[in-house]
Amino acid sequence: MSLPASSAPLCFIATTDRARAKPFYADVLGLKLLGEDEHAVTFDLGNRTPMRLTTVEHHSATGYTVLGWHVSDIKTTVRALTAKGVAFKVYDGYGQDADGVWSSPGGGASVAWFTDPDGNLLSLTQFG
Repeated sequence: MSLPASSAPLCFIATTDRARAKPFYADVLGLKLLGEDEHAVTFDLGNRTPMRLTTVEHHSATGYTVLGWHVSDIKTTVRALTAKGVAFKVYDGYGQDADGVWSSPGGGASVAWFTDPDGNLLSLTQFG
């Protein structure tokens, strides 16, 4: 059996400190709060896709991207988030620009990476 075509995705992000992480997703990233219970805070990622910010006792950042957003104007989005205190990652050898945006060879995508308060690596991508 496979998943029904009507099955919508649900995303999970781990946090050890909900009081610190919740304002980041709500106020800095501007995600709509859908609800909260003793286990998680649920946000709308857009297009009715829920994300559960799940409280865990222990968490180690993975070093790879766990969640990303497709944006239509990466420069404007990066600058808006930078103004809210988000620090974009710059990786040695990637050739990122002054805003931390990397352009893929051939120009198929531009990507910028940043972390949440728990060190979860997040990204913005502009295709084309």
